[in-house]
Amino acid sequence: MNEGNGKIDGTFAGVRALVFDLDGTLIDSKLDLALSIDATLKHMGRASLPHELIYSYVGNGAAVLVRRALGDAVTDAEADAGHRFFLAYYREHMLDNTVTYPGVREALEALGHHPMAVLTNKPVRFSEKILEGLRIASYFRCVYGGNSFETKKPDPEGLNTILRAFKIEPRQAMLVGDSDVDVRTARNAGVWACGVSYGLGLESMRAHPPDLMLDNLAELPAYLNGRGR
Repeated sequence: MNEGNGKIDGTFAGVRALVFDLDGTLIDSKLDLALSIDATLKHMGRASLPHELIYSYVGNGAAVLVRRALGDAVTDAEADAGHRFFLAYYREHMLDNTVTYPGVREALEALGHHPMAVLTNKPVRFSEKILEGLRIASYFRCVYGGNSFETKKPDPEGLNTILRAFKIEPRQAMLVGDSDVDVRTARNAGVWACGVSYGLGLESMRAHPPDLMLDNLAELPAYLNGRGR
């Protein structure tokens, strides 16, 4: 399989639909997430954490992010209180610094003939608001978040739901993400996995390498069918 540095050989020409992770893949949201965690830690009487450490906690949903930031000794009640504060704070500040990564808008425009969806572990309403605020929501037929199903990625429930909605077989779809969570989700559903090197989880993909690795999302269209539109 092509792992990102080889020639564009038609391996992925059968891909008919694309599913994207959000944080670390389409949007650079890490500063707003870190600042919201900073505010949560202060509210909870905890010491601040280096932002790089906070970034390493992103990818498994807001509740896990907050619990990790609060530390191993946190009680369930403290974690719940922190989670509530974080969501309220982040709701007000989630577009303060968040932007699309370079190449994302170009890629979405070039890939517009494919049905596309977003599957993220971020709460769905926040995800929709960010996509709308950044003016890229119109590219996606559906958006599913970490609270859309009983399970989160890497469970394949959300991805399987999208496959059924798009009426395609697994090998006709590709999941694009920035971490091992996305690669494992793709594997669990039997779809192609594409990783991006600029996100938050590059190190984690060393143990779970994708079928294709990109440094810029604008590179993706050529790998699918050799043409952008």
